[in-house]
Amino acid sequence: MSDIVYVIKKQIGVIETYPTGWRKELNLISWNDSTPKYDLRDWAPDHHHMSRGVTLTSDEAKCLYEILKKEFEG
Repeated sequence: MSDIVYVIKKQIGVIETYPTGWRKELNLISWNDSTPKYDLRDWAPDHHHMSRGVTLTSDEAKCLYEILKKEFEG
């Protein structure tokens, strides 16, 4: 079993910080040297440990943005 390689290309924002120091973050991440994707998951403060999360392509992120925009606008 090979290790998963990831590079955080851009830290976009923190959605929540927990008392443990872990944070729910939105980042742009390259997984296993692939095209970077938008990634939402909980991270340890040192970014060496993470929870399961959701990754989205740029098109998927735009679609999610439009859905949320409609939801919050009314």
